Amino acid sequence: MTEEPYRWLEAVENRREYVQDQLKGGSPAFGVKLPDGILLLGVGSGNSKVFELFDRHAMTALGHPADIEKIRQAAIDAAHMEAFTRAPEDVSLRRLISFGLSPQLKTNFEQIFSAPFIVEMLLAEISNTPETDLLVRLHYDGGFQFQSSRVIAVGSPATTEKAAQSWLNSNLPETTQKAEIVEWLLQAWWVLREGKSFTENFPSETERKAGWREALTDRIVEIGWLARQSQRVARYQPLSLNDLGLKIS
Repeated sequence: MTEEPYRWLEAVENRREYVQDQLKGGSPAFGVKLPDGILLLGVGSGNSKVFELFDRHAMTALGHPADIEKIRQAAIDAAHMEAFTRAPEDVSLRRLISFGLSPQLKTNFEQIFSAPFIVEMLLAEISNTPETDLLVRLHYDGGFQFQSSRVIAVGSPATTEKAAQSWLNSNLPETTQKAEIVEWLLQAWWVLREGKSFTENFPSETERKAGWREALTDRIVEIGWLARQSQRVARYQPLSLNDLGLKIS
């Protein structure tokens, strides 16, 4: 009996190593706060990286597509229940995370006889002012952090995620041009995808620009835009590289 807690801890640690190993090599995703909205970007093989959740909410993620879809559906269900019992304008990302998604992920992760969710996420909420916009990093084990940085990266392992995020926050131009923002995010995506360092032997801008274009030949760039000012109740708008005037070749 005395050994049972230690066996459980060992099993949980094994699950953590398993999930982290499965997430390696996943296509990174990004979120950027801008004066007129929030931009989310992911690169995948289809519509599996960036999603609308509710009127003012969206998410991007990396991981197993089936697990991402389960969490997306859970978030949508929670948002609609909140809107029904209260009011649509009362649906908040803080409540969705704190009382819905985080406990569900934590419970799933600690139930050692069920499969863990293989997923890392970034969730966004647009507000009336840039200062009150929310970006939240939500992890496979239910842990989450409200982020204050201008740019958030979602990747694995955590060291490369932090390196990409630090580089973008230090170098991303102070511009409101979505096309320019997207190009910088794709440069960071390519550096991560190629396993290159953001400090030693860092590729030149010419290499980065050519690299992401070449790497997209069999992939799809998904871009979600949460507009601060909109005539629609739902603020989310899907964008493409063509919409932004960016060409792969």
